[in-house]
Amino acid sequence: MTDYAIEARGLSKRYHKVRALDGLSLDVAAGSICGFLGPNGAGKSTTMKILMGLIRPSDGHAFVLGHEVGKAGLAARARIGYLPQDPVFPAHFTVRGLVAYAARLYPGHPRGRALKRRVDEMLEQAGLAEKARRRLPGLSGGERQRVGVAQALIADPDLVILDEPSAGLDPVGRRAMIDLIAGIGGETTVFYSTHILDDVERVSDSVVMLNHGKVVASGPLSSVLEVTGQDYVVGLRGDTTELHTRLTAQPWVSSVVARDRGSVQQWQVQVSDAAVAAKQLVPLLATGDHSVLQFHLTDRRLEDAYLQMIGGSDER
Repeated sequence: MTDYAIEARGLSKRYHKVRALDGLSLDVAAGSICGFLGPNGAGKSTTMKILMGLIRPSDGHAFVLGHEVGKAGLAARARIGYLPQDPVFPAHFTVRGLVAYAARLYPGHPRGRALKRRVDEMLEQAGLAEKARRRLPGLSGGERQRVGVAQALIADPDLVILDEPSAGLDPVGRRAMIDLIAGIGGETTVFYSTHILDDVERVSDSVVMLNHGKVVASGPLSSVLEVTGQDYVVGLRGDTTELHTRLTAQPWVSSVVARDRGSVQQWQVQVSDAAVAAKQLVPLLATGDHSVLQFHLTDRRLEDAYLQMIGGSDER
């Protein structure tokens, strides 16, 4: 059995003159929760559709749960739950009816009372127990999104692929969704796309960042955060002109962002060499016609890494 639930090698996808994917390769470890990040139009949904066998790549190969998608996609899909970016469900279904229908599509699905218990359990997990008899057109956008997640998880899949599962949810619903994802991680591999970086930090143990159809960073969350260096927050009062000039001239200083806080200037100093900064930054700050009111390291967050890797772009 492979150690990876998802493997992609050299995936490319072209739509006439548009290249949606450009030689994408990635590995998602079995049992992990992997956040799939990138700006709009980066190729995330295209990648997920290829993994599900819904579209074919122009070049390259994809393997899901040990099966090559183009050759044994049906065998793999029997063990995968999927939520597309914009799910559309038949209007005549109730919430319970749709989730039960989804369960029956999988081989070896439970029947009778066992099916009812499983559906009840899934509706409770997704926060839909009180909406079980409601027809789908009467639901809010966030409620329909939770229905989509419930149908993706109903067969207790080995892998679940979720395209923007938190889209349309209010803060309470989003928190419930992230708790649900955290709860299924471990035995089930979760591969999900999102723009909400705080959620990724909270539950994911690995990330893949995509831009212009290419992977720009991937790996354990801790290793992706390490590449961004370190930040210091410095609070200053007085004439800082000379200090700013000396500090920005240092080769180990990547950037200095200054913000006025009344009579106090707050600087965010990003350094590329933490060891050198630890020795030289304090002596630099101590000289000059100013007072140092605040000085501490900040925790680099995924947002910093994302903006550094992606460059703040959002194509569409």
